[in-house]
Amino acid sequence: MWQTAPPFSELLAGCQRSAVHLEMRDHYDDPDEAPRVEAWKSGYRPDPDDRSTWWRPWLDMVAETVARGVEIRRARIVSEPVSEYTRYLYDGTFTNVAAGEQIRWLPRRQASDLALPGNDFWVFDDRLVRFGYFSGEGTYLGDEVTDEPSVVKLCVDAFEGVWSRATPHEEYRI
Repeated sequence: MWQTAPPFSELLAGCQRSAVHLEMRDHYDDPDEAPRVEAWKSGYRPDPDDRSTWWRPWLDMVAETVARGVEIRRARIVSEPVSEYTRYLYDGTFTNVAAGEQIRWLPRRQASDLALPGNDFWVFDDRLVRFGYFSGEGTYLGDEVTDEPSVVKLCVDAFEGVWSRATPHEEYRI
């Protein structure tokens, strides 16, 4: 059944084993993130040794979830050469890793023969999928969840296909 997604924090709080996320866009236009993107464009880089400069509520939620024993993995399919926004993400990914996420990168050329859904998604405990919808310019438009077995299988298989080919963040170079 398809329905409007509950708040993301509820989905993650209800997660018991795993949460995986596949990102397939080269740009996201998140108004909450805009000040950090602009600061990055002006040359600011967070200091890895000073968490107070970069730790955010999202990272608290990730750290708390990982501490409960939930594995969180994120894979990003990216065009190469990478977009400016992808460089911004790359430079800040150490914060996600510090919070406990495992992150890998897959060049888009290496994903050509994978069956991928048309939208970014999260899969929670291999049972529930949350699709995120974006405009062509990257503006978030909303989301839906489904537990339809065929959709869950498609997304789990797509994520695992990407994950198996992708390069861990620590090894990926832009």
